Amino acid sequence: MISVNDFRTGLTIEVENGIWRVMDFQHVKPGKGAAFVRSKLRNLRTGAIQEKTFRAGEKVGKAQIDNRKMQYLYANGDQHVFMDNESYEQIELPASAIEYELKFLKENMEVAIMLYQGESLGIELPNSVELTVTETEPGIKGDTASGGTKPATVETGLIVQVPFFVNEGDKLIINTTDGSYVSRA
Repeated sequence: MISVNDFRTGLTIEVENGIWRVMDFQHVKPGKGAAFVRSKLRNLRTGAIQEKTFRAGEKVGKAQIDNRKMQYLYANGDQHVFMDNESYEQIELPASAIEYELKFLKENMEVAIMLYQGESLGIELPNSVELTVTETEPGIKGDTASGGTKPATVETGLIVQVPFFVNEGDKLIINTTDGSYVSRA
């Protein structure tokens, strides 16, 4: 058991028969009444996000999540196949379980599979990925001074707002938490 006073971003807990990851939390001490913790939780099984309030000092179960490094191999219909690099064991995850992460996945990419008591809950991406621009409008000389952006489609189908100087074929570093452009690779 863990106290809600010890919440931190990324912590996995068991609440109401669900496995939840703490996305955000705030300790609130009102002038009148007892302190409480307001939290934003994501269900690792369904992907649903819920805001929940706990009394200060309340205890919740800590979920032990194991992360196994695996390589993304290919899509097989609605299933996506991952392989453990050590044991060569393959597991399949449905597209619905990794809908957001698919925007950043390329074949042969290494990711961490989240396992809870043998059940695969989804994948954890690296903080940033390198993707190639497949389609964007050509930049016009002198546009960089204005600091504007234009849409660019990368190899996974994700559309990212990029500076005017980015062209087709450029390799970009993309932030996986919000899908934003970081820099050219």
